[in-house]
Amino acid sequence: MTESYVVAIDQGTTSTRCIVFDRRGQLVSLAQQEHKQHFPKPGWVEHDAMEIWRNVERLAPRALRRAGITIDQVAAVGIANQRETTVIWDRATGIPVGHAIIWQDTRTDALVHALGERSDADQLSDISGLPLATYFSGPRLRWMLDHTPGLQARAERGEVLCGTMETWLIWNMTRGAHVTDVTNASRTMLLDIHRLDWSDQALGFFGIPRAMLPEVRASIGAFGTACEAFPGVRIGAALGDQQAALFGQTCFTSGEAKCTYGTGSFLLLNTGTELVKPGHGLIGTVAYQVAGSPACYALEGSIAITGSLVQWFRDQLELISSAPEIETLARTVSDNGGCYIVPAFSGLYAPHWRSEARGVIVGLTSYITKGHLARAVLEATAWQTREVVDAMNANSGLALRTLKVDGGMTADNLLMQMIADVLDVPVVRPLAVETVSLGAAYAAGLAVGYWPDLDGLRRNWHIAGQWMPAMDPRLRDTEYVNWQRAVERTFDWIQPA
Repeated sequence: MTESYVVAIDQGTTSTRCIVFDRRGQLVSLAQQEHKQHFPKPGWVEHDAMEIWRNVERLAPRALRRAGITIDQVAAVGIANQRETTVIWDRATGIPVGHAIIWQDTRTDALVHALGERSDADQLSDISGLPLATYFSGPRLRWMLDHTPGLQARAERGEVLCGTMETWLIWNMTRGAHVTDVTNASRTMLLDIHRLDWSDQALGFFGIPRAMLPEVRASIGAFGTACEAFPGVRIGAALGDQQAALFGQTCFTSGEAKCTYGTGSFLLLNTGTELVKPGHGLIGTVAYQVAGSPACYALEGSIAITGSLVQWFRDQLELISSAPEIETLARTVSDNGGCYIVPAFSGLYAPHWRSEARGVIVGLTSYITKGHLARAVLEATAWQTREVVDAMNANSGLALRTLKVDGGMTADNLLMQMIADVLDVPVVRPLAVETVSLGAAYAAGLAVGYWPDLDGLRRNWHIAGQWMPAMDPRLRDTEYVNWQRAVERTFDWIQPA
């Protein structure tokens, strides 16, 4: 009998990857392609959606070739994607009306401020589980409709379509299926997170025509059969990348949490089939839904800038030539020398939600070296994690006992130790570090019966590394106070026009 496999399309912020997995959840092959980051103005961040689709077309056969398999051996395809990134395209031609505006973009800051002054703004968080912020897709869609002549009328006539990146990819792969899943839809501010369908009230608030929106489906189920990239293969799952990581970490039970460290970092706590009312700067989101079953929800703490701070340190400051060098440089000093970096490049996300904040470096003296700056860069990720965990504990009434971690930054052992130290809990890294892709593959495989149940997936999870806290409690408390003082200095930098 010919062996079969599952493929994940992992459409990330800086690159797209196609990864082949076997029945043990082992990575068989990987094909990756970066896409260009467009920065037309300060605070504006865009992608070329056509470039991303062309990359998927190129990567699909490359991943199969590297695995030594043919298309008929692929049981299913699952998609994990950068969330909140929004694209609008012409229904007839399939050509985007402009670049996709990505989740880090802050051009809607003034719009969000104006919308927040409306008397009905407070109702949005009850409907969507989200705060009114530049992070989410609703304000971004409104901005695009406002700033492209004639686009509003075309949207009302159904001549243009919109979606997050999984919707764009599925539309191209199937030659016309306009669908999304509940996890991505829950990031738009347009979904009623309780009913799991578009909210007429939210659509009215933003002035978004329903005709341009995709159909909302369960994360794990039927999204159609691919005609392009993987012709003849069923698309069994679509999840936002952080929900895919939660699934890949096998956090299927209420109370289990993971944090993915990538361009940004995202801590999700599974809260089961009941939506816990979000507070303390956290947001409510859909964790996943199997077709025909109730949705599972999560509390999320989103951190905008972590891995991208290392990239900034490398590319803009040119203090290192590769990302892994930051650990070596940081180890040349024993502490931060009194220097703290708060990377509010796109405002502050959880738990503050201050879109007007901008980054600061505080505590600079002539004593500070590039080693101290490198250490402050890593500590910024650790302390931002601490802020989110504190909020998570307060909101859920639980105390985090262990943090499962994944993502590219987990290769930095010093950073992992820092996180264990500031949280005062063990930090655990699984053997399979590609948990975003693995989660998409797991979900797609479940949809087609490739894996029978969740218990079988749990048995695939194995520990690869663990870091235990070793920081003096008094030093931890002092440093945390200093960090919080630094954060306060980022507030109110951008004034509304």
